[in-house]
Amino acid sequence: MLRVTLTADSLLADLQTAARIASSRSAVQALSGVLVSAAGDYLELQATDMEVSLRVRLSASVEEPGEVVLPARLLLDIVRSLPGASVTLAERSDHHDVEIASGNAVFAVRTLRRDDFPRLPEPPTGGVQLAAQAFVDTIARVARSASRDDTRPVLTGIMVHASGGELRMVATDSYRLSVKTTALDEAVSDSFEANVPARALQELSRIVAQSEADHVTIGRLENQVVFAVHGAGGPATISSRLIDGQFPSYQQLLPESVEHELRVDREELVSVTRRISLLAQKNAPLRLAFAEGQLQVSAQTPDIGEAHETLPVPFHGEAFEIGFNPEFFRDGLESVDSPEVLLRLTSPLRPGLIESADESGFVYLVMPIRLGT
Repeated sequence: MLRVTLTADSLLADLQTAARIASSRSAVQALSGVLVSAAGDYLELQATDMEVSLRVRLSASVEEPGEVVLPARLLLDIVRSLPGASVTLAERSDHHDVEIASGNAVFAVRTLRRDDFPRLPEPPTGGVQLAAQAFVDTIARVARSASRDDTRPVLTGIMVHASGGELRMVATDSYRLSVKTTALDEAVSDSFEANVPARALQELSRIVAQSEADHVTIGRLENQVVFAVHGAGGPATISSRLIDGQFPSYQQLLPESVEHELRVDREELVSVTRRISLLAQKNAPLRLAFAEGQLQVSAQTPDIGEAHETLPVPFHGEAFEIGFNPEFFRDGLESVDSPEVLLRLTSPLRPGLIESADESGFVYLVMPIRLGT
């Protein structure tokens, strides 16, 4: 007979993550819910869609231990609207519901079948421990390149490799490729390599930011990876299935040499790209025309309009024009973490490289679009 009281703000923060992970498409109703369990001096939330799972603990005043499954989205909406600073959850088994009280507001929400909610992986014991900030910063640099097309599941993941004093992540959707290698302050005690769904890693990033965690521990089961986060808000665990299949051999895609290497102000080029891309609609390319000392960025969409803007760049040699998907090109520029960006180009039909001018370890490759006359 669960009865527990805690602050509404702490419950809301973790419910937002749980509601994102709870399934919205499963025929099993319990998977759309969040398992709420109370024991000792904590309340634990669990959610899963059978691919990504969450366990997170919050400090709470537990009068009676117990566990129930409640609809995740409805519970989130209720807690978000509560008038009081604290909230009490009290199970009423004879009514098959849970009473949610805060201030003068009282809700009664029917529970879902506990037996239908699966058992989630436990937090890892041992495993590979990494600095949390280095881990999530690396995720942020490559995540945009992961595919969202479920028909090619191997490309929806991020290849994570940690060994010695180095962490490397790779993502590609076959149109662009991101590689980020991060030097670790402390070498890892064991190596780790797996293709992890990008969605799981992005949720992990949110949890690390929310909890202000110092480190992340990675454990691996047969076909799953488990990430444990220890932060100020209490321990949290994200687990995910690993993606089967052969990840592309990305090294052979990166050219060993290029014809042109241009150092350009990143913010200026990002601003120009955003403006001109407004007229790159209906799959129209963003055109980059290089001539002596300058770059003209242009776009044209039939029946809508056209735009162009010129900026100085240190280009020398025979003029040429290359086209890119506007969103992909902008993503590459925005993923660079330095005031200047390196554009490394060879020809209109060869991939372009976007790199940081101030650091090694990050490479963004983007495929060109063949331009008509």
